Amino acid sequence: MHQALPALNALRAFEAAARHLSMSKAAAELFVSPSALSHQIRGLEAFLDVKLFDRKGRQIVLTTAGKQLYPGLRLGFGQILDAVEGLRALDTSHVLVVSTPPGFAAKWLAPRLYRFSSANTDIDTRLSSSMVQSNFQSDGVHISIRNLPDSAPRADELTYEKLIDIDYIAVCSPRILGNGGDGPDYSLLQRLPLIHDETLSGRSDILRWQEFLEAIGHRRADVDRGLRFNVADHALEAAVEGAGLLLTHALLAHDDIRTGRLVMPLPDRCEVRRAYHLVYPTANAGMPKLVAFRKWILAEMATTAARMIAPPARDPTFGG
Repeated sequence: MHQALPALNALRAFEAAARHLSMSKAAAELFVSPSALSHQIRGLEAFLDVKLFDRKGRQIVLTTAGKQLYPGLRLGFGQILDAVEGLRALDTSHVLVVSTPPGFAAKWLAPRLYRFSSANTDIDTRLSSSMVQSNFQSDGVHISIRNLPDSAPRADELTYEKLIDIDYIAVCSPRILGNGGDGPDYSLLQRLPLIHDETLSGRSDILRWQEFLEAIGHRRADVDRGLRFNVADHALEAAVEGAGLLLTHALLAHDDIRTGRLVMPLPDRCEVRRAYHLVYPTANAGMPKLVAFRKWILAEMATTAARMIAPPARDPTFGG
């Protein structure tokens, strides 16, 4: 006779919390809030009519019932994961899935990725644009590229490798500059419309026009006016078309500056103590397709860094 089972999400919530003996770590693994995780576990306890955890100070421990339930669930979820991974391996062993922010993909990685494919014809590379950190266990991503603060916490099971530090510069189309004289013309900061890249709006460590102007000793009354974009490459295309002066990552503007679509009319740049990083499961570090991509992108980024405009002597650092 078929018996009703608890909700699968509740069982996953319990298994993760029991494995970590931490609600916050389990919530982070499952990409839910700690309160949502606790709600799922309380529902499971109500369904089973048993208490699964006790609290001792700030820690949680398994009850007798929890200790009895956990091994079976741990084994069961492990077998499910093995079955899914085995199925994926049948047809996708040659596939490499790379996740990256949209702006980084459009302005730097995508124009260069053909070189990796040409040199690695046995690897089928798939580029996935996302602003969300990958869940490597469930979304099929092998390696991701993320814009992270230097102080961001690191997951124990992941490897983080810095690709390049992020600094901000002001850029615009050469068509809207007119015939300037020798040296930088700081009146541009008052005359030209400002373009705002709000890709990571809401973060306290993201540089905005207000902070950039203060860092280089200038002010503007209408600093919050102007076009706003939540995708970096859209803001860059607006600048190319002459919409105004854009504050952007030096890396993302690099190719457009080299080809003359954009210019850097002012020498100032601001560092923000953030960087693009490679992020991937440490357990997969020896995977041949991942090894090949890592080696290629580190070399490619080194080439770009060597060609980028050298920072001037005046190089204020945002936030310290």
